[in-house]
Amino acid sequence: MTAHYDVAVVGGGIVGLAHAWMATLRGLRVVLLERTADARGASIRNFGMVWPIGQPPGALYDLALRSRARWLELQRRQVLDVESCGSIHLAYRADELAVLREFCDADDVPDGVEMIGPVEVLRRSNLVNPDGLLGGMYSSVELRVDPRTASARIASWLATEQGVDVRFSTPIMRVDGRRLTDSGGRQWTADRIIICSGSDLKTLYPGVLARSGLHLCKLQMLRAAAQSDRRSISPHLASGLTLRHYASFRNCPSHETLCRRIAAETPELDRYGIHVMASQAADGEVILGDSHEYDEAITPFDKAEIDELILRELRGLLRLENWTITQRWHGVYAKHPERPIFEQQVDDGVSVFVGPGGAGMTLAFGLAERAWQQWQPQDDSQHATA
Repeated sequence: MTAHYDVAVVGGGIVGLAHAWMATLRGLRVVLLERTADARGASIRNFGMVWPIGQPPGALYDLALRSRARWLELQRRQVLDVESCGSIHLAYRADELAVLREFCDADDVPDGVEMIGPVEVLRRSNLVNPDGLLGGMYSSVELRVDPRTASARIASWLATEQGVDVRFSTPIMRVDGRRLTDSGGRQWTADRIIICSGSDLKTLYPGVLARSGLHLCKLQMLRAAAQSDRRSISPHLASGLTLRHYASFRNCPSHETLCRRIAAETPELDRYGIHVMASQAADGEVILGDSHEYDEAITPFDKAEIDELILRELRGLLRLENWTITQRWHGVYAKHPERPIFEQQVDDGVSVFVGPGGAGMTLAFGLAERAWQQWQPQDDSQHATA
């Protein structure tokens, strides 16, 4: 007999987990179907940054704060460790400092954002290189989670405490109406089906996804050995290069000047979309990255040149006692050029929900919450704090 559920979620990454959780808050019976033995995509191959400061002030920043609140709820429920670490954008060039000051002087600057001088930067982080440091911008709202364990722990909690039927090693190959079929012929039915297939744009609804405007992006990352001086709270660190990557800063008057200077001085960074960041993990190791290659430029083989450029830039940003690289890896995610996520109803009761770009950890819970408010608005007041 085919098992029937109120909701079936295809994909066990952070977007799928967010939808499964939001559905349980509405008292719905949920099955979550993940193709591999555990989450192995972009949800585990990132910095572990919950990064509201990367979202432009307004609706998207508010969504990031809603996601942030859900992460902190998971901490309160003892599902996983969440560190309220904040972040610092570092300035070593005059145009970088100008952009940060202009951002802080804007009428819509988020709460908890402030300029700080070199002395205060170094007080907050012992990883920062003091040579040539002009100052930084501190934001208080960023969080740190362990991306390698977070998805698994959330999935376990959903299964054991929230009643979600979590099925790993279950690749869904076909959706016919409200019926899902896996590679072994097993079937499930659901009143609502949500496809959260990450960077897989081929298996389910390939025509829809081919027309979606989604692009694939590959990033390379590294992990440096544990540092002996481990602060209990070490903020995420971002260089001035990140100012040209995140939409938050594009309206700053000095932004164009900064982008032109980087393009003229270091065109190789633009070629590979390199903007360097660092985050110290709980074990003292430092996660480093990253780069951005798109679509046809993506190959299975990592480029040593990219790693070398990332490390070259980070050596101007950080003062690590041990630069030994213990791990190297890459991730691939889907990104829409205009939307925070690609969402489309493809059949009666079936929605595709993919492509949060590099902001899945930051936006997934807020995006899923917003979607469920649209699907079942009458339940919001009852379950908003459940």
